Amino acid sequence: MKGRRIKAGFGRGKALVSTVPLSFLGGVDPATGKVLDPESEAAGESVSGTVLCFPYGKGSTVGSYSMYQLKLNGEGPAAIVNWSAEPIVATGAIMAEIPMVDRVDVALFRKDDDIIVDASEGTVEIVGVEERHVVTNILLRKGKVLLLRRSDSVGSFRGKWAGVSGFIEAHEGAEEAARRELAEEAGLIDAKLLRSAETERFRDGQIVWCVHPFLFEAKSASIKMDWEHQAYEWVAQEDIGAYPTVPGLQKIVCKLLEK
Repeated sequence: MKGRRIKAGFGRGKALVSTVPLSFLGGVDPATGKVLDPESEAAGESVSGTVLCFPYGKGSTVGSYSMYQLKLNGEGPAAIVNWSAEPIVATGAIMAEIPMVDRVDVALFRKDDDIIVDASEGTVEIVGVEERHVVTNILLRKGKVLLLRRSDSVGSFRGKWAGVSGFIEAHEGAEEAARRELAEEAGLIDAKLLRSAETERFRDGQIVWCVHPFLFEAKSASIKMDWEHQAYEWVAQEDIGAYPTVPGLQKIVCKLLEK
């Protein structure tokens, strides 16, 4: 993953993940490295030698000096990864010489992932986790969207409801793949492209799915399914939550329809 360099350097360690913001003043013990914030799922764990992943920092500016003291005590993290670096943590990382990168989606990390941070290049790698690029086509007709139920013959998310989706082949671009999947899985060759959206990433076990979303308008309600699906329905947007869908589908639909 490509992020932004905050403090250059190299760090590797097991991930320690907090999905809530952290304060280094009162939230982390500089003497032991233990996370004290009871709101964090990392509470009671030590940041020492880890790649510390959290969305952003909070609290007093004294937190920068607490980070420096943490490093002097030999309890500092090997690296820090944030979604958004705020001045307290960024200053502390620079003072304590802790490699740091931001603009990385920390929701993709799991506790004890093996993480390599090359902050000089702004890159973060989750060792052993594979990234797969797919397209998801949301079809719109008369205010309703098409959901297809994945068959028992597919390799992933059997029985889940999804849009028209598939892998992007090595030789093709995302839009080309989107149109190919529409033809193969739904028998649609004349759907009108309305818009696309930024790539969404979702973690499922040891796979990060990179989903390229497209919104098409269908001329007909009739769909010619292939072996990958066993049923389809045209559904109002507000009813999608009642269906067991593939990860992130509702978010993708909202993003495409809100424009």
